[in-house]
Amino acid sequence: MTTDVLIVRTGAANLASVVAAFERLGRTVQITDNAFAVTRAQRVVLPGVGAFAPVAKRLAESRLGDAIRNRVERGLPTLAVCLGLQLLAKGSDEGEGATGLGVLPVSASRFPNDVVVPQLGWNVVETDPGCRMLTEGAAYFANSFRLVECPSGWNAAWSDHGGRFVAALERDEVLGCQFHPELSGAWGEALLRRWLGEQVPTC
Repeated sequence: MTTDVLIVRTGAANLASVVAAFERLGRTVQITDNAFAVTRAQRVVLPGVGAFAPVAKRLAESRLGDAIRNRVERGLPTLAVCLGLQLLAKGSDEGEGATGLGVLPVSASRFPNDVVVPQLGWNVVETDPGCRMLTEGAAYFANSFRLVECPSGWNAAWSDHGGRFVAALERDEVLGCQFHPELSGAWGEALLRRWLGEQVPTC
């Protein structure tokens, strides 16, 4: 049986909700820590639970990082969720000195001290013109760090928590979400369907 979605085992993420979300959409799912499989897969998910430094280290040591970087640079169908999005960046305040995959020439920073950290719950998502997969709505977040810049060549969606920050980025067939689409109800399900290539109304 052909696997529709390959989920990267990072060693930190709880994958049950991500697996269940795609299975509800009728897709076959496999979990792997094999870099060669990631290179050849039709669609890949980099999930997001854990701390930046140890996950970045694991990706580098296992060569999974090279495989994911290659996919993103080629615009192949890749979904990065929460910490997964931050791992695409150069680095993070969370893991000072740790190196991310560097496909986004920005770094993740902590929310300011005058807001509740972590941000935990629903927040509004607003899109810039040019987004193809992303639409305006509300999503479920669980994060203490975030990106505040949209790199050149990417389209962004935005939220606000102690200031404007990147809720999601998209380019070609690559989608990076600071929120958890698998926990974001019907709106999140529609986003996953669009990433899977299904025709879903955006209104």
